[in-house]
Amino acid sequence: MARHIRFNAFDMNCVGHQSPGLWAHPRDKSAKYKDLDYWQDLARTLERGVFDGIFIADVVGYYDVYKGSNYHAIHQAAQIPVNDPLQLAAPIALATQHLGIGITASTSFEHPYTFARRLATADHHTKGRVGWNIVTSYLESGAKNVGQGGLRRHDNRYEVAAEYLEVLYKLLEGSWEEGAVVRDSENRIFTHPEKVHEIGHKGKYFEVPGYGLTEPSPQRTPVLYQAGASGPGKAFAAGHAECIFVAAPTKAVLKAYVADIRQRIAAAGRDPKKVYIYTLVTIITDETEEKAQKKFEDYRSYVSYDGSLTFMSGWSGIDFGQYAPTDVVERIETNAIHSFVEHIAGGDKSWTIDELAQFGGIGGMGPVFVGSPEHIADILQEWVADTDVDGFNIAYAVTPDSFEDVVGHIVPELQKRGAYPTAYKPGTLREKLFGEGPYLPKSHPAQGYRDIEAFKRREAEVVPAVKIAG
Repeated sequence: MARHIRFNAFDMNCVGHQSPGLWAHPRDKSAKYKDLDYWQDLARTLERGVFDGIFIADVVGYYDVYKGSNYHAIHQAAQIPVNDPLQLAAPIALATQHLGIGITASTSFEHPYTFARRLATADHHTKGRVGWNIVTSYLESGAKNVGQGGLRRHDNRYEVAAEYLEVLYKLLEGSWEEGAVVRDSENRIFTHPEKVHEIGHKGKYFEVPGYGLTEPSPQRTPVLYQAGASGPGKAFAAGHAECIFVAAPTKAVLKAYVADIRQRIAAAGRDPKKVYIYTLVTIITDETEEKAQKKFEDYRSYVSYDGSLTFMSGWSGIDFGQYAPTDVVERIETNAIHSFVEHIAGGDKSWTIDELAQFGGIGGMGPVFVGSPEHIADILQEWVADTDVDGFNIAYAVTPDSFEDVVGHIVPELQKRGAYPTAYKPGTLREKLFGEGPYLPKSHPAQGYRDIEAFKRREAEVVPAVKIAG
């Protein structure tokens, strides 16, 4: 039997997401992002296509690097306006039975104590179908508008994220024991107080002395997603992530990334085959090659050149508006997304500014696959075989048509080949993905915080190797 290919839908609670300008296409409905029926209809479509989940991206801030202004971001609705993604979890769950709901939230802009409660609440409301996409944020505008003055150094953001996760593990995994909540109305005991513990966290960035506020949710810690692709980002993902997203513009870049990250996961003492890697793509398909190509040319006519470079400048931290269209992109150290610059300036292809704008006009930094169902299925199977990637994070050109086309054309073709699932597994999102229990596995570092009292005793026994006199 062929290896099963996995699909996620990549979307955002905004207009246009990663295809700037296509909001103006007569069939695009992304301007309905404020309406819950839009999200529920889309979720039902994805569940019909047996997608693992809908992965809802987010940014806090706005894109103001291109030409030193946020004019084009606002003018072209380049991820602004944008609404909170977490509030979509409950309505999507009400409209579906199986679809996973991946929510992006930054470790940079919200305290872990309050976020732990919001995350656990969503896991309760969805009966365990929530995942958290862990990001460290890359927009200076976001940091400035929450009173931080500006972004921390890139590597330091991952240091903060590591402690942030430690706090969450203590709250979600260790604070409330199994069996703490008994709901014993006869004896008037709802929770055994002796089974609820203060976490006593006092670290470099956070101090959280007390109890978690929520009783354990179906997964305790929701499924952990991560998309960091820089050196520090890959090290972080290897230690914590269960699903990893990557935006690789070419097959060669993807193959190298997958090999590297699987090696890092193994070195961290985890099974690299039990961490799923999804690569960003956009699929434009129809019944025939001719119809698919015609659809692609129609979509391309709506691409916004300035909108595309607004994204490229924001992701890279490089103002591409200062260069001529024929200039070649060169590597420049910035404080934004390091992997973006590495892939573009350090990959196997030289890019002019104009090529970059055209490439990013539909679907962002992932490739665009155009063709008949048979052709697209061939490409997807080839990429899986050649790169060892597990699946695809599918962006849209026009929504919901792009997703409906994949569900209507590509999914049946892959299922016919035995290369795509035909039904969901039962249970929580973690159980559906990995076929095991609802909680993080024993090989995951979160297990070290499951018994919070034992952890605190071990921590108290650690004696510094060198005592420095004051």
